[in-house]
Amino acid sequence: MALDPDCMVYPKRRYGMDHDRYAWSMLSTRKPVAWPGGKKLALWVNVSLQHFPMNPAGKPVKLPGSMTMPYPDLRHFTLRDYGNRVGIYRFLDAFKRYGIKPTFAINAQLAERYPGLLRDVLDHGGEVLGHSWNMDTPHAGGLDEATEADTIARSLDRLRALTGQPVRGWLSPGRLESPNTPELLKSNGIDYFCDWVNDDMPYRFHTRHGDLWAMPLPTEIEDRFVIMDNQHAEASWAQQVIDAGQMLLAEAREQGGRILSLSIHPWVLGQPHRIKHLETALAALSAEPEVWCAGAGEILDAFVSQA
Repeated sequence: MALDPDCMVYPKRRYGMDHDRYAWSMLSTRKPVAWPGGKKLALWVNVSLQHFPMNPAGKPVKLPGSMTMPYPDLRHFTLRDYGNRVGIYRFLDAFKRYGIKPTFAINAQLAERYPGLLRDVLDHGGEVLGHSWNMDTPHAGGLDEATEADTIARSLDRLRALTGQPVRGWLSPGRLESPNTPELLKSNGIDYFCDWVNDDMPYRFHTRHGDLWAMPLPTEIEDRFVIMDNQHAEASWAQQVIDAGQMLLAEAREQGGRILSLSIHPWVLGQPHRIKHLETALAALSAEPEVWCAGAGEILDAFVSQA
C-alpha cells in the first residue's frame, strides 16, 4: 500500500525547525564567545551520583543501568553502590590532583540516604544539579503529569534543603523527558537542563513559563555509553576525550569559545582498572593553557552575559 499523503504533512513545516521549542541556527555562524581570562575551551566535568533501587518498578520505562536480573539483583545493585562507597573518592582525589572543578548531578534520595557522602562531596566544592528522586523515576512519555510534578518538586525541595544550594540545573535520569518536563522544571525554579544532546553550546529552550537554557552534555563520550554500551576499551575512551578537546580547541581558535562536557559515573570509571584512564584524560586537558575548568552554572553565566 502507498503511504497516506497525510503522513508527510507537518503543521509547522518551515525552514529550520518543525516546532517552537527552540530556534534553528548554525553553530559556525553564531556570535563568538570569549571565556574568562581569554581561555578558549570551557571544561565541564559532570559526575552523576545515583541510587538504583534493588527492585525497580520500571514505570513507564526502565532506565539504562537499572537492575536486570531477578530480585534481588545483588550483582548489579552492589556494583552501582561501589561507586558511592569507593569510586567517588578516587574521583575526588583525581579532581584535586588536576585542579578540576566538578559539577555533581545527585539523586535526591541518595543525598538523603548517604549524608556522609553528601558532606564529603559538598566539602570538596562544586555545583549540585537536580537528578530526580532516584534511578527508578523516569521522566518519559506515558507518565502522569501530576505524578511527574510531584517527583520534580519533591526532588528539588529535598536536594535544596540538604545541600544549601539553589540547585539551578537539572539532568533527567537517562536523559528521558515527557512532554511536560521542561514546563515543570521551569516552574520549579530550574534555569537550565542537560537532557538534549544536539549542540556544542547553550541555547534557549522555550516553555510556557519562560525560557530554559539547554546545556550540552553529550552522550557520545559518556563513560557508561562508550565503555559499557559500545564496549570500547578504557584507553580508547580517554583518547576520544582528548581528541574531542583538541578538535574543540581548534574550532574555538577560529570561531570563538567552545565547551567540552564530560558525563562520568563513579561506578564505571572509579574502578581500580579504569581510574588511571580518567586521570590520563584529566591530565591532558588540565595541561592545556587555553582550557578553563568550571561548573556548569558558572559556564552558563559567562555565556549568557555575552548572549
